Amino acid sequence: MINPIRERLILALDVDSKEEALKLVAELHDVVGYFKIGMQLYYSCGNELIKEVHAMGGKIFLDLKLHDIPNTVYHAAKVISRQGVEMTNFHAGGGKEMLSKAVSGLSEGSANPPLALAVTVLTSLDDANLSNLGISTSVSETVANWADLAKASGCNGVVCSPQEISLVKERCGQDFLTVTPGIRPAWSVKNDQKRITTPYDALAQGGDYIVIGRPIRTAENPREAALKIVEEMAQGYAAFQKKN
Repeated sequence: MINPIRERLILALDVDSKEEALKLVAELHDVVGYFKIGMQLYYSCGNELIKEVHAMGGKIFLDLKLHDIPNTVYHAAKVISRQGVEMTNFHAGGGKEMLSKAVSGLSEGSANPPLALAVTVLTSLDDANLSNLGISTSVSETVANWADLAKASGCNGVVCSPQEISLVKERCGQDFLTVTPGIRPAWSVKNDQKRITTPYDALAQGGDYIVIGRPIRTAENPREAALKIVEEMAQGYAAFQKKN
C-alpha cells in the first residue's frame, strides 16, 4: 500500500521559472507526494532544480517522456538515475528494446533507481487522433497493448488515462503501477484533456498515483486545494478497499 494517501498525489510543476516552482514546493512539500518536473520547467532550470527540490524535502517525478533509439535512451536513463529522482518515464511507442534499455540504464545509474514508467496514449488524444496517426486500434486497445509491452520490458508501471486504470490492472496485475494525468476535481474546469475523471473515481478504480496541476497551482489557496483533493482521494481509496 502507498501510504499515506497524500503520497499518491503528484503536483505538476508546469510553470516557467524556478522561483514559481520552489514557492509551490515550499508551500506543499508536506501535502503532496511528488512534484512533477516536465519539459517546460526542466529545459528552463535543469538539474539544479532537482537538487533544490530534494533539499526542500520534495520527491520528484521527472517527466521527460524520452523517445529515441535504444542506445540513446539507455545512456540518458543512466544520467537521469544519477540525479536521484524517484520516478521517470519513457514513451511506450519507442518499443520493447528501447524500454528494456531504459530500465537497464536506470538500474546501472544508481543503486536505488527511480520507478520506470511507460507512457501509453496521451490524455489529449482520442480514437480519432490515433486514426490520424495511422494507428488502427482504439485508445483502450492501444493502452492495453502498450501496458503489456511495458511490463514485459521491466517497467514498474504506465502513465495512462484514469479511464484505463481497470483495464491495465486486469492485464498486468494490481502491483503494476498506474500514474494518471487527466484528473480534474468536480469543482475544476476541464481544460485541454479529453479522457478525464475525478480524484475519487481514480482511486476508487484502484489507481496508484494521480497527477494534478492547474486545479492546485491556480487555486486562490493551493494548499487548501491540495488538502481538499487528498480528502477526496482518501474517500475513493476507501471505496476501492470496500469493493475488494
